[in-house]
Amino acid sequence: MNAFEKYSLWLERLPEAEKAELRSIENSPDEITDRFYTDLVFGTGGLRGIVGLGTNRMNKYTVGSAAQGLADWLYQTGGAKKVAIARDSRNFSLEFSRITAAVLAENGIEVYFFNEIAPTPMLSFAVRYLGCGAGVMITASHNPREYNGFKCYGPDGGQMTDKGAGEVLALIEKNDLFTAVRHGDFDALAAEGKIVPAPGDIFDAYIKNAVDMSLNPQAFSAGLRVLYTPLNGAGKIPVTTALKMMGLEHLDIVPSQAEPDGQFPTCPYPNPEMRPAFDEAMKIAAKTRPELVFATDPDSDRLACAVERDGEYIFLTGNEVGSLFCNYLLSQLKEKGRLPENPLIIKTIVSSHLPDRICRQFGCQVLDVLTGFKYVAGEMLKMENDGTIDRFIMGFEESVGYLFGPNVRDKDAVAASLLLCEMASFYKLQSKTLADVMDDIYRMHGRFFHKTLNLTFKGAEGKETMAAIMDNLRRNTPSEIGGRKVLGVEDYLPGLRGLPPSNVLIFDLGEGYSAIARPSGTEPKLKFYLTAVGDISDDGETLLADIAAELEAYCK
Repeated sequence: MNAFEKYSLWLERLPEAEKAELRSIENSPDEITDRFYTDLVFGTGGLRGIVGLGTNRMNKYTVGSAAQGLADWLYQTGGAKKVAIARDSRNFSLEFSRITAAVLAENGIEVYFFNEIAPTPMLSFAVRYLGCGAGVMITASHNPREYNGFKCYGPDGGQMTDKGAGEVLALIEKNDLFTAVRHGDFDALAAEGKIVPAPGDIFDAYIKNAVDMSLNPQAFSAGLRVLYTPLNGAGKIPVTTALKMMGLEHLDIVPSQAEPDGQFPTCPYPNPEMRPAFDEAMKIAAKTRPELVFATDPDSDRLACAVERDGEYIFLTGNEVGSLFCNYLLSQLKEKGRLPENPLIIKTIVSSHLPDRICRQFGCQVLDVLTGFKYVAGEMLKMENDGTIDRFIMGFEESVGYLFGPNVRDKDAVAASLLLCEMASFYKLQSKTLADVMDDIYRMHGRFFHKTLNLTFKGAEGKETMAAIMDNLRRNTPSEIGGRKVLGVEDYLPGLRGLPPSNVLIFDLGEGYSAIARPSGTEPKLKFYLTAVGDISDDGETLLADIAAELEAYCK
């Protein structure tokens, strides 16, 4: 069926009380097309999309269908019939989490339900802690407020694997989302004990796990002045609890972004990787002059920061913070005689190669995986199965995601917040800021400059445009980009270096320069990751300007 046939079918099958939303767009063919030209596809990240009625939207029917597919999968694979369900502060997160719980419970699955909002990494932790066969987090992470999602986790606490997601998708596609989903009544199922509150000790155990990451707890005596914004998400309570346990005394929270609010009124795009997410914090910082400002996204799996030096605030990139963590953990573990034999750091192929140089200094192996923390978690599971998980030091990706220790299997901004403040305090005792330490690392290993182009292509036409651009880059590979010769191309589409197939192209531009092309898996964007290598006095924007300009023009 085409989009308009699907639209008509939904109008026929929806209850009368729910038809008004679709009737309001009957004279808007573009809107009908966008809502129905495709189905939200269940992938390794579950579902994610704009909230509304339609096959290409997050709603009670697409969420219920995903939950039914997950229940069928647990029976098909013989997994533990227990699922933990949590949510963040987004609009409709409570409704979607209750629908998910009711469908699973109606199918005979034991459900542990978080009654309060929680970070994504806490859900990952809970799956392992409770011995669940799966977990569901209702979140769209850092996407704009119009979005929500159904993020699915396997029994290891990591995002569902390609194999598992494919199996769930096949089961979803077998079912009619109007008639085959076993919708139950949440309150009745809870009264029968089939949906139970997540045990209260999970919060304490999760916070203890973060606190146990500390290497220099005494450093918190430095009196670091910190300003934090949870961006109206789930981070406030867990982050402040962990930092207060460590003894951080001077911690302020941005008032307008402190409490959960799915409208994100002062930050409609709550992505801490983007500078506007810090606008409210910077207004306060201009008056109170904290030494460190940091933000976590709505589901508290990402963290970004700015540090004060000589009267100005310097924003550190995800690659820089990842490199700082790498340097700090390896150096301090070595100094304390706790560095394991053959230590390992896992990062994504689009992340900086600066950690590779840092790791050489400490005899640490670096493993590059495809973009997405599901691949980091996958490697951790292999290590766990062969008894070498103690080698794992950290995982990170350039889009401000960091993971430490074996007990959480997704990005963890709560543990990252603690280690960030500890690092800043540790170096403050040496009269250094994190920006100073970053400069020291650059002087030793060379300065790496990174820039990400996010080119947006919305709707069905946008999806086709991105596919055409990637296809053309493959068939008509440019000989030069931004005045630099293309010395080689790595195409991950057929699979490369033992990694699964992925729609990624890496252009080697010589002397440490590179450009990576990759469509986003969660947003309607084509991303280009640009890298240049110079010295401490170079200007990265200048070095990358021609490459960025040519790629932007290529995509128009």
